[in-house]
Amino acid sequence: MRIVIAGGHGQIALRLERLLAARGDEVAGFIRRSEQAGDLLAAGAEPVVCDLESASVEEVAGHLPGADAVVFAAGAGPGSGSSRKDTVDRGAAVLLADAAERAGVRRYVMVSAMGAAPRHPGDEVFDIYLRAKGEADDSIRARPGLDWTILRPGMLTNDAGTGLVRLEASTGRGPVPRDDVAAVLAELTDSPATAGLTLELISGHSPVSVAVKAIAGN
Repeated sequence: MRIVIAGGHGQIALRLERLLAARGDEVAGFIRRSEQAGDLLAAGAEPVVCDLESASVEEVAGHLPGADAVVFAAGAGPGSGSSRKDTVDRGAAVLLADAAERAGVRRYVMVSAMGAAPRHPGDEVFDIYLRAKGEADDSIRARPGLDWTILRPGMLTNDAGTGLVRLEASTGRGPVPRDDVAAVLAELTDSPATAGLTLELISGHSPVSVAVKAIAGN
């Protein structure tokens, strides 16, 4: 498979790139700055400089021919203000969906957030973030041209992954290592039976492959 990852220099994305490359997939990652390219190359991914805050649909789509799936793993980051929650966490996700449709790439895996909702109340930056993610999720769900899966991890940690997770429509809150999020994403890119599902993810007791197969079979 050829898989293109938005937010290719992010903590989850770099882990995902290493996993996909190790299993023999062809991987490309969108980055904003050329100096980030070395980290992607070390992970086994092709770096593609493409700023999703300023690129056109045509420009993004031009990087997608031959892709079997796209993964949206970009984020404005915890130190960003409310305006970038809209331009990155919502706008870039929608742009990637527009470009995937334009390029004929049906498989779209979205890294969202637990609690994301377009009418989430509150005026704090994190509230705005959850609204932006919820609006992006709704936009993706509304597209018959995409075979989408939305993944909503719990509290992200840098603990070593255990390979044991809980993956359900509703898990309740809990932590999950970024290693295990990346492992689940790798499975989801190659699991078309999960299309149309919004899933929550926390640490649990099921091996990643078993958890993905179980939810795909429900």
